Amino acid sequence: MSGPLSGLKILDFSTLLPGPYATQLLADMGAEVLRIESPTRPDLLRFAPPMVGEISAGHGSINRNKQCIALDLKQPESTAIVKKLLQEYDIVLEQFRPGVMQRLGLDYQTLSAEKPELIYCSITGYGQTGPLKDRAGHDINYLALAGLASYSGRKDTGPILSGTQIADIAGGTHHAVMGILAAVIERHSSGKGQHIDISMSDAALALSTTAGAGHLAGDKAPELSGTMLNGGIFYDYYETSDGRHISVGSLEPQFCKQLCEALGKADWFERAMNYSPDVQAELKQDLIMAFKQKSFAEWREIFAALDACVEPVLDLGETEQHPHFQERGMYIEIPAADGQQLRQIASPIKFSGSQTEYRNAGLPIGANTEEVLQQLGYDSAAITTLREAGAIA
Repeated sequence: MSGPLSGLKILDFSTLLPGPYATQLLADMGAEVLRIESPTRPDLLRFAPPMVGEISAGHGSINRNKQCIALDLKQPESTAIVKKLLQEYDIVLEQFRPGVMQRLGLDYQTLSAEKPELIYCSITGYGQTGPLKDRAGHDINYLALAGLASYSGRKDTGPILSGTQIADIAGGTHHAVMGILAAVIERHSSGKGQHIDISMSDAALALSTTAGAGHLAGDKAPELSGTMLNGGIFYDYYETSDGRHISVGSLEPQFCKQLCEALGKADWFERAMNYSPDVQAELKQDLIMAFKQKSFAEWREIFAALDACVEPVLDLGETEQHPHFQERGMYIEIPAADGQQLRQIASPIKFSGSQTEYRNAGLPIGANTEEVLQQLGYDSAAITTLREAGAIA
């Protein structure tokens, strides 16, 4: 394997989205990732449609470039296997509720006593401490409690759902990757690992960085459609005559002038630069009517020739065909276990010193169990015994 993270070896105990996406990003950058999955409670993402043959497209993507073994962690023999793996793997990522790994004897305190250089990242909804630490939750709940949902939406409809999971990905996934890499850098100088406590609700709160700073400085909390970037001014989406939408982000004067001129309303520029709520409310109504005068294709052609921060709202099929993303190499084909090629979104991180390798799509459960155990020194008889005992699959 190549890439800037070549040499990092990670045991991944996570399922579904936040943890697996974090290890996908790390694997795409060259880390060696081994998934530990239960043979009796497999990752539910394996069954999420659409299916390509017998492979979930989502699972095949988010678990690419990884190996996979099936261990029943409730069996002491499986715990022993994990501890043998830790002779080589020095980073752990897990996504269980607080206390689960401790009951299994695989918590940070236990493992770091034998391996002080261990980096151990835990992703949970509410963190390892606090009154909500044992509470169940989903992305929508973390955004709600963190305050982000309170100013994401429309006054007439209330909070809205995002097309992707903000707390899970921007909160859990990306903060886990940052935390792990920061701990790796520190370990180079100190020789010691540490426990990284990633709370998706904490991270969702931190995403309100500028709005939160203003509120803590004495400003009132942001409201729905009440700020420059959440619908309080003309920065918004506008419907075309055929029911499609155009995004307008023409905040700066040079861009706003082009917007107004393209609409045939150069005199609207002064109004657009006036952030009085009443002026902006009236302007938005005029913009709504203006954009409904032409079709999506007509507006798209007009603004393609301008540098006005105005772009069409594309669906994923149109995005795939867009020449910009094609030239950027943002779509790949990657081999699946059944021999077919799965089309996937490529890694967005581009390094001048190496090319991302795409070795395999997400593998069937336990695909590498025997291979990994043999590398640990288990012979065929020992592997058969473990399988008969239900410790592996």
